Formats: sequence, C-alpha cells, structure tokens
Amino acid sequence: MATIDTQDLRERIERFRVLIIGRANAGKTTILQKVCNTTDEPEIHDAKGNKIDAAIVKSSIGRGNHDITNEMVFKGNPSFVFHDSCGFEAGSEAEFENMKEFISERAHVTRLEERIHAIWYCIPMDDPSRTFQRSEEKFFLECDTGHVPVVAVFTKFEALRPYVYGEIKKQLEGLSREERSKRIAQRVEELFTKTGVLNELCKPENRTCPKSYVRLENMNKPNTNCNILLEHTTLALDDEELRLCLLSTQQSNLELCIKCAVTTLVDRAHQQFGILGINYEVYQHDMAKWFPHLKLSIDNSW
Repeated sequence: MATIDTQDLRERIERFRVLIIGRANAGKTTILQKVCNTTDEPEIHDAKGNKIDAAIVKSSIGRGNHDITNEMVFKGNPSFVFHDSCGFEAGSEAEFENMKEFISERAHVTRLEERIHAIWYCIPMDDPSRTFQRSEEKFFLECDTGHVPVVAVFTKFEALRPYVYGEIKKQLEGLSREERSKRIAQRVEELFTKTGVLNELCKPENRTCPKSYVRLENMNKPNTNCNILLEHTTLALDDEELRLCLLSTQQSNLELCIKCAVTTLVDRAHQQFGILGINYEVYQHDMAKWFPHLKLSIDNSW
C-alpha cells in the first residue's frame, strides 16, 4: 500500500496565496466564497497575523485607505489566503504603486509560503462597452508579475445574454427553443469578441499577459462553483509543488486531481521516454501523488 503524504509539502507551503484584483462590484467576494465553499464573510488579519475588525477595514477603504498586505481567510477553508488590491482600480496612483511594489516583493520573496502564487484579475461583463478600462490597461501594460501567473476572470458573463437578446429578438421569432439558444450563444461569442478585451490583454507591448482566462456565470446562484477557475489556475502554475499545494485544498474535487495528473504526467512521460520506455511502477507513484487525500494501491502487474 502506498500512502501519498503531503505533510512535507504542507510544512513548506502551508497556504496557497492569491492576489485578487478587480473593480468594485466585480463579484470578487462571491468568487472567494465559492472557491472556499462557504457563504461566510472572511476574517481579516494584518501582516503580523493580528485580526482586524471588518468594519474598520470597510471604513478605511471608504476613506480611500487600503492595506494590500492584509490577509483574508475563510474559516471553512483556511488553506487559502487572499489579498485584495482594492484601491487602484478607482484611479489612485499611490494605490497602484503600492500594488506594484507588493507584487514585486511577494513574487520574489525567499520563503515560498510567503509568495503570492497566483493573481486573479476580475473583469465584469455587465457592460460590454466598458470591459477594458484604464485600470486594466495600466496593470497589464506596466506591471511585471514575474513567474506569478495571471488568470483573467470574466465575471457576470451571463449579463451578455440580455444585450444579445435585445439585438436579435425579432430574428428569434418562430424558432424552436433549441435553435434560439444556439443563436443566442453564437451571438454572445460574437459580442465577446467584439469587445476586443482579449486583444487588449495580450498586446505585445504589455509587460504582463494572462496565462489563461475563464468565464464565470451566475455566481450568485447556490448551485454554481468555481471549479473551472481552480482548474485553470492549477494548470497555469509552472511549479509542480504549487500545483500539489493547490490540489491539496480541494479534498472533494476528484475531477481536478485527475485532469492535473493526466496533463502533468502523461505528456511528460511520453515526451521523455516514449511509450515503451516508461517505468510504470514509478509512473503510478507519480500519478498517485496528485490524489493527496486518497490511499492508493499500486498495481505491479503492468
């Protein structure tokens, strides 16, 4: 019996650290709650670990003061720690410089657990004429995130449907429900492309470009989740230890474990050894470590 123990990894990387960026009302808090599978509000701590009253934090933000080093943690899943960039999106140059300095420091700090491991940049789609504003342009043009991957998160994606329906309402008359859904979905894709936001995010002159992007819909509904965001974040990480750390926060997400195991190991094994040169016992052990919450029996009959 081979037991895949993540204790050593946990001692070096106790928590997966994310910087979340986005305008007010971009749905950031809802995303964090979905990721941590909770409806509770986060606890907030300063950089020294002292708990801060949430009312005081909100009051400070209202006065234009925000400390990006503050940590947000949900009791339901303390394996995540979040930082919020709140401030620079409203046009504050000082907050923007603070955010740049924070990223630079935390991207290169020696202790792996103190680094930011991923950045989620939230862009709401509830107004397709204003998807890419000055704050987004400034971040991607001027910020160097180093090896920290950025995942662009298009929130409130369902808001594009009413725009589309209003445009093609007459064209949908007399069509079956299936055909109407097909036409609306096609037009949503066209509208998303027309915003030009992906082109703006990936301009050659940008210092940072997203490693991946996801679309989130209906996050206000109870039966939705952020599994696609976790999947894209995991696969955007270049460091295998960080991938394992993120997976260890997802005890019930077997699908994500399987995808990461296959993506990371199968291609690598075939590229290095070819199908006939694989040591299958080693290969099974390597595959098994991507399931840190399971005890797996190794089959030696291959």
